[in-house]
Amino acid sequence: MMKGSRFKLNQNHAPIHEALETFRRMRVVPFDVPGHKRGRGNPELTEFLGQKCVGVDVNSMKPLDNLCHPVSVIREAEELAADAFGAAHAFLMVGGTTSSVQTMVLTACKRGDEIILPRNVHRSVLNALVLCGAIPVYVNPEVDQRLGISLGMRREQVEKAIKEHPKAVAVLVNNPTYYGICSDLRAIVKMAHDAGMLCLADEAHGTHFYFGGGLPVSAMAAGADMASVSMHKSGGSLTQSSLLLTGPAVHAGYVRQIINLTQTTSGSYLLMSSLDISRRNLAQRGRQIFHQVADMAEYAREEINAIGGYYAFGKELVNGNSVFDFDITKLSVHTLDIGLAGIEVYDILRDEYDIQIEFGDIGNILAYLSIGDRAQEVERLVSALAEIRRRFQTDGSGLLSQEYIDPQVVTSPQEAFYADKCSLPLRETEGKVCSEFVMCYPPGIPILAPGERITAEILDYIEYAKAKGCNMTGPEDPDILKLNVLAGR
Repeated sequence: MMKGSRFKLNQNHAPIHEALETFRRMRVVPFDVPGHKRGRGNPELTEFLGQKCVGVDVNSMKPLDNLCHPVSVIREAEELAADAFGAAHAFLMVGGTTSSVQTMVLTACKRGDEIILPRNVHRSVLNALVLCGAIPVYVNPEVDQRLGISLGMRREQVEKAIKEHPKAVAVLVNNPTYYGICSDLRAIVKMAHDAGMLCLADEAHGTHFYFGGGLPVSAMAAGADMASVSMHKSGGSLTQSSLLLTGPAVHAGYVRQIINLTQTTSGSYLLMSSLDISRRNLAQRGRQIFHQVADMAEYAREEINAIGGYYAFGKELVNGNSVFDFDITKLSVHTLDIGLAGIEVYDILRDEYDIQIEFGDIGNILAYLSIGDRAQEVERLVSALAEIRRRFQTDGSGLLSQEYIDPQVVTSPQEAFYADKCSLPLRETEGKVCSEFVMCYPPGIPILAPGERITAEILDYIEYAKAKGCNMTGPEDPDILKLNVLAGR
């Protein structure tokens, strides 16, 4: 279904879900995979997940279509998703938004192509550069010195990068960042298009932009060419399910071929039906739901800031450029003024109060509010934060505050990842070129990526984050006592 069609699709329809219900009633005898045979072969799994769930954990077959080459119910579900999100085409993705992001980059870029992007991208973007051999042109974001977080891409930075790299094939933008910060997406789309480049948007944390009044502009509304939308984050679908949206200038058949290079040939009908049902829910009730979510977040911000010591930041950060807009559903809270790193508050909330938030990093925490939250849980979070301040507040001297360190790029991610390498103790890697990723997860933004120079400041940050209890991932050595570096560099 093409964007702008005069025919509006029936958003009350959920074709994959309906086909699975029909299939369940048929009582078909299974001589195909999966081997649990509607749960009979694995009673413990059936007891844990329920018969209804394992009964529709089925393989592709004619009545249920095929994700690699959809012609019936999956195709209908994708057309409905495109219609609901204002896209020319939509693709159901069962490899997470990581798969969607990688498809965007692999569609736009070939080996040796340049792509303009902020350095505070998710690991999946840089993984895609390792796979295809494209060359990153980083627009290093400004840093909010008080919060220690990276901001959006300034228009002048993007304009400068486009002028200096006129052969770049695409510009990639976070819309929004993990913390809710948005760049001027409409302006960046226009700059990219004027230069003959594609504009790609990582909207892992922006599903609700398509359905919320008063929220930042969505990628498709801004005219972007491709957008990766994490339906399982704020959209309510099952973990690992995602959407890839494309605009009218992108060849959908080629995108499908790129998807099929890496995505499974055994698409999960649990994930696909969850996308189908969740899209229907958002199309029917999304505007009302996300209005309520925004109201809850605004209320929580006011209450947390009234506690003292914390800073729950919001629209006051907007400056018209590096913070062009702010996602008010994001409840991001700066904690250093009570003398605790964000990861320490994260741990206390979980261990002492049975509250699991999205992440804590060096200076901030993020409580992810979405369609399943209720006011009483928000009240519980606010009360817990007040108690934590009373019980655990301490002198904050000696705490690190900087979340983002500008990288020194020496070579491409692909070249560094596949180059001859050696493993060295952490402190002996200073001055060397890293050949692997190092990051705190969440949020999954690399501290180091392949091809970047390792500095004393970065090593200090890694050791500090480890000591504070951040979940560090990426290196071959799980304890991160050693790093792989380029041999002889």
